[in-house]
Amino acid sequence: MSLETQFAQLRKDYLCDPYPSLSQRKAALKALRHQLLAMQASLYQAAATDFGQRSASETRLLEVLPSINSIDYSLRRLKGWMKPQKRHVSPLFWPASNHVEYQPLGVVGIIVPWNYPIFLALGPLVAAISAGNKVMLKLSESTPAINQVLKQLIEKAVPDSALVIEGEADVAATFSQLPFDHLLFTGSTAVGRHVMLAAAQNLTPVTLELGGKSPVLLGPDLSLNDYADRIIFGKCANGGQTCVAPDYLLVPTGREQRAAEKLKAHYQQMFPQGRLSSDWTSVINHRQWQRLQQAMQQAEAAGAQIISCGEPVKPDDPLRRMDLQLVLNAPLDCQLWQQEIFGPILPIYGYRSTKEAIEFIQARPRPLAFYLFSHDKELQQRCREQIHAGGVCINDTLVHVGQDDLPFGGVGPSGMGHYHGKEGFLTFSHAKAVHRKGRFSSGIFAYPKFRARLLDKVLDLWFGYRIANADRPDDTRQALHQREGK
Repeated sequence: MSLETQFAQLRKDYLCDPYPSLSQRKAALKALRHQLLAMQASLYQAAATDFGQRSASETRLLEVLPSINSIDYSLRRLKGWMKPQKRHVSPLFWPASNHVEYQPLGVVGIIVPWNYPIFLALGPLVAAISAGNKVMLKLSESTPAINQVLKQLIEKAVPDSALVIEGEADVAATFSQLPFDHLLFTGSTAVGRHVMLAAAQNLTPVTLELGGKSPVLLGPDLSLNDYADRIIFGKCANGGQTCVAPDYLLVPTGREQRAAEKLKAHYQQMFPQGRLSSDWTSVINHRQWQRLQQAMQQAEAAGAQIISCGEPVKPDDPLRRMDLQLVLNAPLDCQLWQQEIFGPILPIYGYRSTKEAIEFIQARPRPLAFYLFSHDKELQQRCREQIHAGGVCINDTLVHVGQDDLPFGGVGPSGMGHYHGKEGFLTFSHAKAVHRKGRFSSGIFAYPKFRARLLDKVLDLWFGYRIANADRPDDTRQALHQREGK
């Protein structure tokens, strides 16, 4: 069947049951959890096949475990999320009641990237099903082995709620043009622009989870020696192919070389065998492998110093493995500074003052994550207030994404909208406002035949009171309102 036909059938299925009950949604989530646990070994093997080298422990830690946590978190809180929320009613409209109820949007589209193909398929799927929607997932053409396992998993767990789509870029383009009730895309900023443009033809609302150059700022009060492991973990997880991976490191001027030496020493302790370690993940494919090597060659030709934390890169490595590469003195107009790196390469740049460091970050597109290493409370506050980023992590990297009760999403070029936890439920729901009256409605006094006799006089008094008290200090007005309430 064509994508349009499959979409139409899913829309028809949704209209047959437009508001799944709490028990239905929980049953679907539990089925997903059961199949994920049952098929995890197949997913580990598939991930190793698609990447060339990826350990089962890394796939379990970075993809399967967060997916399980997401399901469990939603199961515990879904009843509260679905409960209508009471809202205030102005005295002008008494007697009445207000509430907001969260209605499923309908059919949701999810476009999954290749770097975390399990978690970035199941995470949005859990949120969409929790909100009561039907789902179409477009999986990445770069992960065919994982796709086959995911397709079996989803068809076994939620055959009536989700439909898996595969295909190349042309299928993805057609997919993004379908009239979804919401579309979530995870991927590059460049492709995100095309997805948003296609969705606009149907006025489809979009959540874009993009990326960008997420900076790490080392404050002048800290020694890198105490925190190098946290930076290396964030940079090297999944071979650096993470949308929130540290993209560059800012250190006080004069400490660049020493910072590189400490990072290299800590890397060699964390990965004694370097890229030959079974815990190291390969670059996903030849195209990405060539892109990373060309970026380093360009920087080196422009005068940059490349420090390999392991053996020199072997361009013909069939498993496309690259130790962490530290880059000093790379010109700011080279590719490493202009594009998201998305690999195990870390430029280091010196700043003369924290003000200059903040301005350096502000002058660039807003990133998906910002990492600050400092115990200086004043610097922490300045960075939180002055730097725009999708998320902030202080004295660590990456782990803020794993917090179930924090929203995840970008800002500006790094994306729009957010999900995870309750925010995911809200993203895939329509917050419907409901105003309810009984047999009597005070609104009759607004009708023309009553307005001159009563309502205008009441409004004259009301506006007069507001004008008379407009210049009172806030604490005086608050005291007056409290007395009025009593």
